[in-house]
Amino acid sequence: MGFSLKQGCTLLCIFMVLPAAFCYTQTYPSKATYYTTPDGKGTPTGACGYGQYGRNINDGLVSAASSRLYRYGAGCGACYLVRCKDETLCNKEGVKVVITDNGEGPGTDFILTHNAYAGLAKPYAAKDLFARGVIDVDYERVSCGHGKLKIKILEQSNYHGYLAILPFNQGGANDILSIEVYEKASYKWIPMRRSYGTVFDLQNPPKGELKLRFLVSGQKWIESKKAIIPDYWKAGSTIDTDIQLP
Repeated sequence: MGFSLKQGCTLLCIFMVLPAAFCYTQTYPSKATYYTTPDGKGTPTGACGYGQYGRNINDGLVSAASSRLYRYGAGCGACYLVRCKDETLCNKEGVKVVITDNGEGPGTDFILTHNAYAGLAKPYAAKDLFARGVIDVDYERVSCGHGKLKIKILEQSNYHGYLAILPFNQGGANDILSIEVYEKASYKWIPMRRSYGTVFDLQNPPKGELKLRFLVSGQKWIESKKAIIPDYWKAGSTIDTDIQLP
């Protein structure tokens, strides 16, 4: 029987972010289990804050990650190739999943969606694999292969009073550790707060167009070539950027 996210997932509203601590060419041993939804895809209430995007991204092949991979939200959006170690039940290819939530079961680093867990099995062996509940796996960090970074201005934002943004589609092998907004009047970069998951916010944001820069793993700043957020921005809008995160 699969693990319940209600038992294992905790929303973490913590504002400090730990740097990534993984060599992305290395394979690690762990365990995985699964959770169920009506369509076998992800949940729109994941701790990363992705909403419906987190349910459907990668065709629903997503996973909740243990706290050490979730890393207070810095691990949101990361992709991992997960391979089951039971050669009698599992295929050799494994399945690539996107991290959209935080949760862990008994010794597991991954709580996969039903569809992702089924993707580990050999043909006609999924039923027996589900009966195991918890399985031994190897995993490695991989590139998601997405396009350029997108920014969603969340619905709770209030023009010139409060700005909350959700970066997504990052897809590289590096995590977003922090985000800063440039204020033209003071010639300074203002740090945003990691509210939860991969949601960043700022009270009383500067007026006018806003440039952003992103601190990624390895302490490297990635800056947009032009303003990302237009003046008179609207809550609920999604913005394409010119940024391709490494």
